[in-house]
Amino acid sequence: MHKPFGLAALAAIAVLAACERDNADQTSQPHTEETVMTMSDPFADAKTTTPPAIEKRPVETVQHGIARVDNYAWLRDEDWQDVLRDPAKLDGDIRAVLDAENDYYAALTGELEPLREKLFEEMRGRIKEDDSSVPAKDGAWLYWSKFVEGGEYPIFMRKPVDGGDEQILFDGDKERGGSKFFDIGNIAHSPDHRLIAYAVDRLGSEYFTIRIRNAETGEEHDETIESADASGAVWAADSSAFFYVERDDNQRPKRVKFHRLGSDPANDPVIYEEADDGFFLDVSKSQSGAFIFITSSSQITSEVRFVNADAPDSEPVLIAPRDNGVEYYADHHGDDFYIMTNADGAVDFKIVTAPIADPARANWRDWRTHRAGSQIVTFTTYKDHIVRFERENALPRIVVSNYAGEEHVVSFDEAAYALGMRSGYEYDTSVFRFVYESPSTPEQTYDYDMASRTRTLLKTQEVPSGHDASLYVVERIEAEGAGGARVPVTILRLKTTPVDGSAPALLVGYGSYGYAMPAGFATNMLPLVDRGAVYAIAHIRGGADKGRQWYLDGKLDKKMNTFTDFIAAGEALVDKGYTAEKRIVSYGGSAGGLLVGAAVNLRPELFGGVIAAVPFVDVINTISDGDLPLTPPEWEEWGNPITSAEEYGWIAEYSPYDNIRSTDYPPIMATGGLTDYRVTYWEPAKWVARLREEAQGGPFVLRMNMGAGHGGSAARFEQLDERAHLYAFALKVWGLENAAPVKHGK
Repeated sequence: MHKPFGLAALAAIAVLAACERDNADQTSQPHTEETVMTMSDPFADAKTTTPPAIEKRPVETVQHGIARVDNYAWLRDEDWQDVLRDPAKLDGDIRAVLDAENDYYAALTGELEPLREKLFEEMRGRIKEDDSSVPAKDGAWLYWSKFVEGGEYPIFMRKPVDGGDEQILFDGDKERGGSKFFDIGNIAHSPDHRLIAYAVDRLGSEYFTIRIRNAETGEEHDETIESADASGAVWAADSSAFFYVERDDNQRPKRVKFHRLGSDPANDPVIYEEADDGFFLDVSKSQSGAFIFITSSSQITSEVRFVNADAPDSEPVLIAPRDNGVEYYADHHGDDFYIMTNADGAVDFKIVTAPIADPARANWRDWRTHRAGSQIVTFTTYKDHIVRFERENALPRIVVSNYAGEEHVVSFDEAAYALGMRSGYEYDTSVFRFVYESPSTPEQTYDYDMASRTRTLLKTQEVPSGHDASLYVVERIEAEGAGGARVPVTILRLKTTPVDGSAPALLVGYGSYGYAMPAGFATNMLPLVDRGAVYAIAHIRGGADKGRQWYLDGKLDKKMNTFTDFIAAGEALVDKGYTAEKRIVSYGGSAGGLLVGAAVNLRPELFGGVIAAVPFVDVINTISDGDLPLTPPEWEEWGNPITSAEEYGWIAEYSPYDNIRSTDYPPIMATGGLTDYRVTYWEPAKWVARLREEAQGGPFVLRMNMGAGHGGSAARFEQLDERAHLYAFALKVWGLENAAPVKHGK
């Protein structure tokens, strides 16, 4: 089963997925009274640098009888859609502002360049540069990807199962050519293994181009498909055609189209077009390979159409019409569809069966009943088994069943961990693959035999510079949120880091779209932890860490729970001695940037610093603009301030841009991307300008990537460079610029 995330959620996952410490010896601590004292104003010496003077051009907006004035609305380019496709078209006055912000950031933090270089080398030293994935079998072939030493992008490979030469299908480093930005979407091989369809983006605006290549000879087909989604091609069974999703001029995935090889893409027929701007499209294939699924979904509602993969020219058949608030997602087995749904009050989802011949709601029959607090996140059907990925009390689990309903849980022992399911290419198999990791345990890849209930370790992530898991401790505490909610907080620290209130802490959160924060192994977080910082993940409401209801209790009129839960997590860290007020740096990306922006408005004295990556902070303006690409589907997440005064009030209460206080704020660093259509570049630019105007303290800085979108660079070492800027900022805030990391024995 393929359950598509909303685009904003996917974006945030991409930002957070990049999220991830070193001390001269294991017994010495980098916390001295002197370094704690510098927390009062870590940028005091640099404040002689003057921030840019951003011109005010007041614009008054009246909604529901309430007037608000925006002095920086002009930073939004009137032709912003053209800028997404061609950044050179950015208005000159706006470009001057963004360049000035980058110059100010460089001047203010220039002294940190040696530290950034050191952090970069530490993070790079933890990456096995010539690494490769574990090959996955598909019929007579094995498919995998690898990196070469010094390479920025993966190389996609295959070889025959029974032996033979390896073949390069797609070399990301070569394919990049001279492109400043380059991102690889889906690389999909055809069922007969003769062809690949690959999707690439060369701007960062997430308009992908699909091309077709002969897998044996490397010969390129003539046709080129523009404005496609990153998911690329989904092949028909006979390998002569494929389906893909086309994005419209507002970046919305609105049309599923069908391409027959050798034909002109300009004539590709539209198989299904979504009329409602609040619904986005996704196309996928059942694990069996028998059906193509076209899923149209909003934040709270979905419907699915299917096409027989052997008859791709046939009209799509609707399984069940959309019913507001009901989600369902399908896979196939035998004569039935297996459907995950929240219908009939199944808040945490259940699985039903429906006959393919007549899959209407009236014919749905419960197969795995609803269990409150145990959320089914996704599932995959195989010939003799079903594998479910579930989440309960902020911990994931894998459940294996046969079709008679007999089931068992694949169990793990650590206090906090993360799991990832890998469905693989094959259907008639007793083996599926999963990945296990924890904050202190590197990623381990296993094959699991569903019949014998045995697991085989295939690979353990190698950390070339060394990683001694025994140096760390992983802990789970609970904070008390509003209404008595128990908010889990996952903690990673050195065993030698004292729990006496002296340590600094990086508090990370997200809390939107039902996305659960995984407690995984993040090598690029270790340079902070190894310098004595506590790394804490807040599993707050608005995410689905404790099930679907946890998400529902942190959205719409209950959205304030997200921010107060995050503050409660910070207070719990202080109360339990992990850190102290003004020793916490909060970090969040995308909607997590909204989180840290709202939290610092509510409790500026709690935080010593804030890092907001591509932050969604201009909420009331953005969600009031139905022309922006993501706004219509967002109304089900935040409310609709255009049509409802009450819902306007919900958002106006917390929107970071509109609730800045005239009081001392900690240093704040924001980032943005010029071609970011998810959180447009002007949001962080406006926010930083207004912080300087209305708040005290700071400094408030913006680092704008003038050649990338929401996730920054897609190149692996360029990503590390971007992250080094964030972590150097945090270390500066903590007064730990000169702290040495713990040694790992290499």
